[in-house]
Amino acid sequence: MSTPPVPPSEVALLRLVAQRVAGPPAPDATAAVRGLLAVQAQDLPGALTSVALRTAGRSRADVEAAMEAGSVVRSWPMRGTLHLTAAEDLPWMLDLLGSRALAGAAKRREVVGLTLDDLERSRGVAVAALTGGRRLGRRELLATLADAGCDVTGQKGYHTLWFLSQTGTLVLGPPHAGDQAFVLLDEWIPAPRRPAHDEALAELALRYFTGHGPATVADLVRWGGTTVRDARAGLAAVRDRLAAVDVRGVEMLMDPETPDRLAACRAEAEGLHLLPGFDEVVLGYADRTCTVPAEHADRIVPGGNGVFRPTVVTGGRAVGTWRWTGTGAKRTVTTEPFTAFPDGVAERVPELAAQLP
Repeated sequence: MSTPPVPPSEVALLRLVAQRVAGPPAPDATAAVRGLLAVQAQDLPGALTSVALRTAGRSRADVEAAMEAGSVVRSWPMRGTLHLTAAEDLPWMLDLLGSRALAGAAKRREVVGLTLDDLERSRGVAVAALTGGRRLGRRELLATLADAGCDVTGQKGYHTLWFLSQTGTLVLGPPHAGDQAFVLLDEWIPAPRRPAHDEALAELALRYFTGHGPATVADLVRWGGTTVRDARAGLAAVRDRLAAVDVRGVEMLMDPETPDRLAACRAEAEGLHLLPGFDEVVLGYADRTCTVPAEHADRIVPGGNGVFRPTVVTGGRAVGTWRWTGTGAKRTVTTEPFTAFPDGVAERVPELAAQLP
């Protein structure tokens, strides 16, 4: 059976639908996060908006309520990078993908001046401080560690909290003072899923391509921080549940239902969308050129500093960036088109921004 050809412009629209930016939204925040498997979340306010945009209620408060209820958590499940996940998914993702992030931790410990003994001492203090359902914000937990004689000065503090989370002791759960409180993973996630290794690889592939496709194996490798061998092994187990398209000679995979969903909401998908920085529509792929023109990639990440600006998207393509300036009643939207916005876009941005969760 031949693989149907699809242009990059169509891939961009299909991805908007697969990610539920366009078309039927997810019923709630947990379902939205579960549908993407993981949502980039270095910037928590942006992540809250990204998830809310994909839900029927379009409410950041609902996303925070899912965190308070324990159904959505935040940790470092892959690539050593903060993500939101459904609570039951975090343990198996740490098991499957965390080892690659931990492989480079020894060198980082040397740089910041920590030993494994230091970290294990901090683990004991953190467990004692949080056992019994207690929760502590980042500053409070670091202060507790310091009071117990643990050195958490400078980068030692961040690395300690990262390591204890990466190794399954801590997790960021309930909202706390504009961030999230640390809790014990085993207490906060009482019913974790732990599929066998091969089953986990298959689930990783199926859920990535279903929630992000059309995408390539290289996209999955980059997104999950996994190996090409593991990505291909997972794909082989679920390939019969995915559809393939040919994009300029490159095979991409997706949920077979995505094209029909796009057909039912094409006008919405082709319309104007304002996305937060770090949104999965941009961050979810190794090759972003279907959505972000290569010649303008540095406008989204100026100087390659790792900070992704919010984007203005129309026709499935990023055409500029946007940001809030000022505060309160004086808050306004500032835009920076890559070249010139298509007719009518600039006029509609303030209205859409005001409607964002």
